[in-house]
Amino acid sequence: MTVVPVAVVFDWGGTLTPFHDVDLLDLWRVVARDLAPGHAAELTWLLEDTERQWWATEGGAGRSGTVMELLAAVSAAVGLDVSGAVHRVSARHDLRAWTPHTVCDPEALLLMHLVRARGLRIGLLTNTHWPRSWHSRWLARDGLLELFDARVYTNDLPFSKPHPGAFHAALASLGVSDPRSAVFVGDRPASDIAGARAVGMRTVLLSDGLRPQLEASGPAGGSQADAVIGRLGCLPGVLDRWAVSR
Repeated sequence: MTVVPVAVVFDWGGTLTPFHDVDLLDLWRVVARDLAPGHAAELTWLLEDTERQWWATEGGAGRSGTVMELLAAVSAAVGLDVSGAVHRVSARHDLRAWTPHTVCDPEALLLMHLVRARGLRIGLLTNTHWPRSWHSRWLARDGLLELFDARVYTNDLPFSKPHPGAFHAALASLGVSDPRSAVFVGDRPASDIAGARAVGMRTVLLSDGLRPQLEASGPAGGSQADAVIGRLGCLPGVLDRWAVSR
């Protein structure tokens, strides 16, 4: 007998928000202008590249990290006080204006109301090095914050997706004891879909054609997801089919 879902857990970056490949691009731009006004473009590129390398070694190894660790690593790599510059620009700029890719998909707000209307608990599990307070501000800005029953950020954990511990932490935060009764919705075949399937969760891959081909098809590709959708607005139909299946 198929277990009927009682909860839906969403990935954030690339799922509830637009896909992007550099998390702190807008922050790096203002930091570069602060540290090297005459060479801001070159420094921005260097900061971007350092962030990518940090994710490849820290995030790619299944270990989580914090923004402070990232800033320390970037400071050491470029030989400048990036951490100090971040504090200075934070005092002068509104955080809500940074990183436009933090703005949720236009369909996300209605989708979450529809999920709640079906009596399902809603969770968030995202790999991040940004502080919880930053995420709270962005979610509150978009009207989503109070719609989550639980939110798990991997910088509060010793590991990140696809580590099983990250998914178990999300399930525990929602009070879900049977992983089969929870659905994970994400855009990354390896860290989202394969990771959730490994702990027994049902999976939905968001495949809207915006990700690089390497992400869209690989050893843990969309064929292994229980369902594939082209946009968030298609999720309620999937949940309704599963709700009546036995």
